[in-house]
Amino acid sequence: MYQKHSGSNSKGRPSYGRPVRNHGGGNRGRGFKGQHIDVSKFINKAVITEKMPHFIPEHAFKDFIIDERLKANIIKKGYVTPTPIQDRAIPYALKGADIVGIANTGTGKTAAFLIPLIDKVLKGPKESVLIVVPTRELATQIEDELRGFAGGLKLFGVTCVGGENIGKQIRDLRYHNHFVLGTPGRLKDLIERKALDLSQFRTIVLDEADRMLDMGFIADMKFMMAKMPKERQTLFFSATMSREIEALIKDFLNEPISISVKTGDTAKSVEQDVVRIAKGKTKIEVLHDLLTEADFKKVLVFGRTKHGVEKLSKELTTRGFKSESIHGNKNQSKRQKALDMFKSNKLQVLVATDVAARGIDVNDVSHVINFDVPATYEDYVHRIGRTGRGGKKGKALTFVE
Repeated sequence: MYQKHSGSNSKGRPSYGRPVRNHGGGNRGRGFKGQHIDVSKFINKAVITEKMPHFIPEHAFKDFIIDERLKANIIKKGYVTPTPIQDRAIPYALKGADIVGIANTGTGKTAAFLIPLIDKVLKGPKESVLIVVPTRELATQIEDELRGFAGGLKLFGVTCVGGENIGKQIRDLRYHNHFVLGTPGRLKDLIERKALDLSQFRTIVLDEADRMLDMGFIADMKFMMAKMPKERQTLFFSATMSREIEALIKDFLNEPISISVKTGDTAKSVEQDVVRIAKGKTKIEVLHDLLTEADFKKVLVFGRTKHGVEKLSKELTTRGFKSESIHGNKNQSKRQKALDMFKSNKLQVLVATDVAARGIDVNDVSHVINFDVPATYEDYVHRIGRTGRGGKKGKALTFVE
């Protein structure tokens, strides 16, 4: 499964360009906040007809001054024209600048930091890059992207997330890794065990920093940053800007370039509406009726609790729908299997909690259904961002009793 070096330090280490394993460690969930949310925010029918301003990029991928082998991999992946965040961020990241990127989900920010950082490592093979993300699923998405961009370039890395024994991970960290990717809790654990030494890491990516803040990872983030050299490059990405985020930016970054390509809280390509549950009907009955309609082909359903999500998925299976669930009580392999089945259209319905679904990037999700009202409006924005991606239209429905 792993590419091996021919030199004395090979030991069968994982190399990007081949699958890289995920390793042990968990994520911390968040309780339901009970925040009152105006239901009218879930209705957005008119904007589907609005036209977005036409974006004219300043660059093409072939124009970036990067390693030719990396450029070939980018072109091989079919990348021609950068998205706005890629077009604006890559030139500054290549210069070594700190960056604050404010961008909606699905805007291509992963490539915006991976491309310049792979180039940085190719130019300086002793470099090590730390990528910190809120959830396992987002780590897996980034790992897949990294593998595609870095194929055949002999770059090594380890992904430190939940689902596997920590021992394998500790062994992999004994060697030089160009990329270490993981969630804050597990990374902190590894640092405390002295398996991970950040004193040599001069580059860090904090992706979806707002979500890490929401999930209670602020102390872990500060702990890691304190272990790194003061002279470093920091790339900071968030979908939202709050006072807490501004404080982190002030603490963590040095004269950053701010890039905002955020077009609004919710995607213009997502039609939003509420479904009021009539007296005498249950939410499961209403959901059943919707899923029998022809256009509900690939549906992501959100529930509030792990137990509720599992129960709902089993009920849908009993009713004859191809359904699976992802939540924090499932191990990584089962979660990944469910996600892969949903991606490959072997499932009609994937039922998920907010934390488990963070970072899911699945093409052609026809509908997002909020079976349970989200805890916060930010959660709502992140949920419905799973549909209407890549220029396609999607629908989001919120059940209200």
